[in-house]
Amino acid sequence: MVRSSHPRSRRTAPAVAVFAAAALTLAGCSSSSGGKKSEEGGSTSAAGAADTPRMTVALVTHQGPGDTFWDIVRKGAEAAAAKDNIKLVYSADPNAGNQANLVQNAIDQKVDGIAVTLAKPDALKGVLAKAGQAGIPVVGLNSGLADWQDLGLLEFFGQDESVAGEAFGKKLNDVGSKKAVCVIHEQGNVGLTQRCDGAKKTFRGTLDTLYVNGTDMPSVKSTITAKLKQDGGIDHVVTLGAPFAMTAVQSVADAGSKAKIATFDLNKDLTGAIEKDEIAFAVDQQPYLQGYLAVDGLWLHKNNGNYSGGGEQPVLTGPAFVDKSNVKSVAEFAAKGTR
Repeated sequence: MVRSSHPRSRRTAPAVAVFAAAALTLAGCSSSSGGKKSEEGGSTSAAGAADTPRMTVALVTHQGPGDTFWDIVRKGAEAAAAKDNIKLVYSADPNAGNQANLVQNAIDQKVDGIAVTLAKPDALKGVLAKAGQAGIPVVGLNSGLADWQDLGLLEFFGQDESVAGEAFGKKLNDVGSKKAVCVIHEQGNVGLTQRCDGAKKTFRGTLDTLYVNGTDMPSVKSTITAKLKQDGGIDHVVTLGAPFAMTAVQSVADAGSKAKIATFDLNKDLTGAIEKDEIAFAVDQQPYLQGYLAVDGLWLHKNNGNYSGGGEQPVLTGPAFVDKSNVKSVAEFAAKGTR
């Protein structure tokens, strides 16, 4: 069940919990968005290698249209499900109220475990309490590092977005940036806000915030273009997801700007853009690992009573910087859709 049996202290800078994922050899952060809203079984939901009793796990995210990030999370979850003899049921909605309804659907279906993102944690508080009352264990991933303990979750797998943002700000200093704009593609998403706020904390230059409608890419493109035309002093555009970085490449060209682009999160197209110097660098939070560990963590809890991070610390999957110096070592995995 959702843990609430003993108090746990809050930590503003939690330590990394060491987690050994069995036979995981792949070395590999808001983001948000992409795909289907209706529930469906994962494509690798056939019985896997484990001889433990069949489990059903619901993965419920705040995915919306247009972001390949969640394809990578889901691939990791499906790989763990296949290994662990788990039927994976995936559902998503970027609207927090609708996401809460999807969690309720999972509870009604009496699943054996739930993995959930907490981009807007207040909206999920009530339904997660119901999961606890139903005796269903819940783990968090990707979004909600500051809230998973308060909401009584077993474990959390993801990136500390504030730490990632602070590292990003330092990187901007290192490359000589003086004025940047941070593009937030989903208002109210706490993780995205933490990224920009963290960067502002350490960046010695000026960092403005620009809000765009992340579900409308033509609008994203035109809004960034207009900002660059308005302010010719911007030398870096900071995006918070790979598809938005690729769109920003077009905006820079349309505006006749000399601004460079840096971003959070990867996909196949973005690693290619780094190789071609269209993107300066990216922060990788390893979404495949988040999906994999969340599902595997539920299996380990049910079959061996384990708590990743001891139930006290999150398991951090980022941040790691990818730039021209190391992109080739990542690109082969991105081409497979797992980085």
